[in-house]
Amino acid sequence: MKDIPEDFPRGSSAPTLPGAQVKFNARKIGDRFVVGLTQEELYERWAYCEDLARQLAARTLRKQEAGLVSDLDVFYEETERRVRGQGWDVSEDEIKWLMQRTRALASEPQ
Repeated sequence: MKDIPEDFPRGSSAPTLPGAQVKFNARKIGDRFVVGLTQEELYERWAYCEDLARQLAARTLRKQEAGLVSDLDVFYEETERRVRGQGWDVSEDEIKWLMQRTRALASEPQ
């Protein structure tokens, strides 16, 4: 399994449930209760976001080459707005990481 970058969000806070007594949202996997993502689930989320960032970076470069991007910051803001509107299964922190990664990939020398 490829190393997941240190800056990729890990959802470090455990989901809690309301009530007088603090409760953690856990699930049973095999004979253990797990709170949060397993290493395999985290890898899948990272791989999904990495693939999406590569697609968005390629799209950015195509649009730039075609002369369709006059202001790169505005273009990225619009791209982020569209990502949020897609209803994809990505968290707020993952969207932030995804856009940072897209910018980094699009700015790498080709």
